[in-house]
Amino acid sequence: MSPRLRRALPILDWGAHYTAATFASDGLAALIVTIMLIPQSLAYALLAGLPAEMGLYASVLPLVAYAIFGTSCTLAVGPVAVVSLMTAAALGDMALGSPAEQAAAAVTLAFLSGLILLAMGIFRLGFFANFLSHPVIAGFITASGLLIATSQARHVLGVPASGGTLVEMLISLAAHLPAVHPPTLAIGLGAIAFLFWVRRGLKPLLVSRGVAPGLADIATKAGPVAAVAVTTALCYAFRLDTQGVRGVGEIPRGLPPLTLPQFAPSVWRDLIGAAFLISIIGFVESVSVAQTLAAKRRQRIRPDQELIGLGAANVAAALSGGYPVTGGFARSVVNFDAGAETPAAGAFTAVGIALAALFLTPLLEFLPIATLAATIIVAVLSLVDFRILKTTWTYDRADFAAVLATILLTLGIGVETGVSAGVILSVALHLYKTSKPHIAEVGRIPGTEHFRNIRRHDVLTTPEVLAIRVDESLYFANARFLEDYVLDRIAGDCAIRHVVLMCPAVNEIDTSALETLGELNRRLAEGGIALHLSEVKGPVMDRLQKSHLLRDLTGQVFLSQYAAMTALGGAPAEPA
Repeated sequence: MSPRLRRALPILDWGAHYTAATFASDGLAALIVTIMLIPQSLAYALLAGLPAEMGLYASVLPLVAYAIFGTSCTLAVGPVAVVSLMTAAALGDMALGSPAEQAAAAVTLAFLSGLILLAMGIFRLGFFANFLSHPVIAGFITASGLLIATSQARHVLGVPASGGTLVEMLISLAAHLPAVHPPTLAIGLGAIAFLFWVRRGLKPLLVSRGVAPGLADIATKAGPVAAVAVTTALCYAFRLDTQGVRGVGEIPRGLPPLTLPQFAPSVWRDLIGAAFLISIIGFVESVSVAQTLAAKRRQRIRPDQELIGLGAANVAAALSGGYPVTGGFARSVVNFDAGAETPAAGAFTAVGIALAALFLTPLLEFLPIATLAATIIVAVLSLVDFRILKTTWTYDRADFAAVLATILLTLGIGVETGVSAGVILSVALHLYKTSKPHIAEVGRIPGTEHFRNIRRHDVLTTPEVLAIRVDESLYFANARFLEDYVLDRIAGDCAIRHVVLMCPAVNEIDTSALETLGELNRRLAEGGIALHLSEVKGPVMDRLQKSHLLRDLTGQVFLSQYAAMTALGGAPAEPA
């Protein structure tokens, strides 16, 4: 079997060593994740503004597709909160009339997301995700968590509130407060209180009663299932639906249907922007979780292959009545803790969800929507973390501005605007920071061959030699900054006869910077000053040798700064 085929189909690699013990571990993990995923998939579908069954459909074939093409042994793919919110925003912008139209648009959105991810994987474009800095992602997720929790408050209150931004939602909720439905409120608040208690108090209680920590943890993760079962039973026993408590209603029984996306150019035009943002956000969230969990087992994932796996999962979702999916943090951690050893655990989870769709959907007809809303609220509030504001304010004010802008724009205008602003701000901040690289005039530390910043250390210098260390790659945005710095520094200093650019941190010199260095070389020569380079890295030197700069250079290229100082002015004498 060719190595290329094994890389393209990771299942051929881990599948060749699959054992009965591995099957047992994967099967147990799948059982636990299935129990957790059933209420989550229903809740997130409703969050996306879609029929509840689409959440189940998005949790079957996509998991199988990822098991074939993905590289993470523990990543649990399926509907997640942030992507569901972005799906709702994308569909809301289209002003669709009927649930059928919304479902068709969601299927098309998943298909477009899948194509984008596949294309990025094939052309190895995973680095695009690096355009979203960690602080911006943290700010976006925090704002999304607030939006999601606020959007679900209407289901807990039992009121028909609406709104696309945080302010609109809060105003609408306040206006509808007199119409709060007490039975719905009791169910919603009761479920929220129970789920919070389960998260924080159930495991310590069980452990104190002698239950093994592993089983106690599993019981804690199954809390939403207990909330669903109890509230559904109450709603059915007391016929609370006749008293105004909204239930999920009839869910079609059966396996996911075969569906096809829409190919109308107008639909693709309306959805392509949202599909791209969903793909980037989904990939960033997924690969972050996968890398974190893989590191705990000293394993590795391949980000470009992850793009293929997630792309295949989304295409599978589009072909089976689902909507966009990605790797979920909470489910993946549960999958990891439960002992999943291979991606087969995801495929087994898909079997469990398929069985639920076949046999359990009649039991969910009386499931209160307030319970699903409570499940979402408790889950997403863990995403809200304003500590990133304090961290960035203390460490980097520019990052703080980007985080704050992302949060405010997401809350005040919308999800797509927030994440788009995050990408733009991340790129803008990078350009701003690298356009003014750190440049240090250096001298030799006495008794050594090391050169350090003259403003930070007691060093030895030579009046005839200006030694400058450049702590950034040189490219179109910062080359003129270096030129201006050098020319300003030599102005009025008649003793300088040599300028040495120390380049240990220069990993790249683009064409614009090359021309700027050539111009600097010419202007220094007019003033009787020679330009030298030192400590140039091999790959950079290889490219410079193909250029005119080295032919025209008035000075030399030195292997080390010490060699340059020794040759040009003599190594500065030690103080007496």
